[in-house]
Amino acid sequence: MDKELKVAIVTGGASGLGLATAAKLVESNNRTIIIGRNEQNLQDTAAQLGELCSYKVFDLNNLKAIPQLITEIINEYGKIDLLVNNAGINMKKAFTEVSDEDFEQIIQTNLTSVFVLSREVVKVMLPTKSGCIINISSMAAQYGIPYVIAYTASKTAIEGMTKAMAVELSPEGIRVNCVAPGFIATDMSAKALDSDPQRKQKVLSRTPMGKLGLPEDVAEAIVYLASDAAKYVTGVVLPVDGGNSIGF
Repeated sequence: MDKELKVAIVTGGASGLGLATAAKLVESNNRTIIIGRNEQNLQDTAAQLGELCSYKVFDLNNLKAIPQLITEIINEYGKIDLLVNNAGINMKKAFTEVSDEDFEQIIQTNLTSVFVLSREVVKVMLPTKSGCIINISSMAAQYGIPYVIAYTASKTAIEGMTKAMAVELSPEGIRVNCVAPGFIATDMSAKALDSDPQRKQKVLSRTPMGKLGLPEDVAEAIVYLASDAAKYVTGVVLPVDGGNSIGF
């Protein structure tokens, strides 16, 4: 194994934004470990991306097992240079219909697991005084969107956590940044928007560029923030949204 290659982890790396990110990281010559729940999808993705890509089948809701997962990765690869916290779930429900369990589930997957995974990765980054963590936010943290209360709470918290982590960890050589994708053409968004033409029209009308983004657009931003080109950039939330967050 080439010790010079950087080692990157991408959660939810077998589909959508995670897949596009893993592909760009491999293209940029990073040893990339994708994490997800569906072994078949992970296997297919790793085969598609080639020998620099490997995978771990893991459910991030299993918080207690995360330290063991990181120990395994360190034993196998020797280090972790980059963590992309991409895995997340959404739920569209009227505010009063969101149960306690619904809310807890979204918070656990989108926020608590990101915290636990980041904490364990930071423990192995600190001794080397280097490393990079990139979190994924959403337009839901930039302005109010109806019917996604738990998702909005989780993504707004991710942005606050990014800043707090950056302030604490940057003096230790670890940069922490966040990307806030706008409306990107993925299977997940297609399902949501195609079934709701009114919502789709609203999205496009308030996006100055007038179109949906591509998963690659988000991946490029992540690869930039992870690279030496961004060595003096920490604690930012970078919208990749065609102007949606400032649109009228």
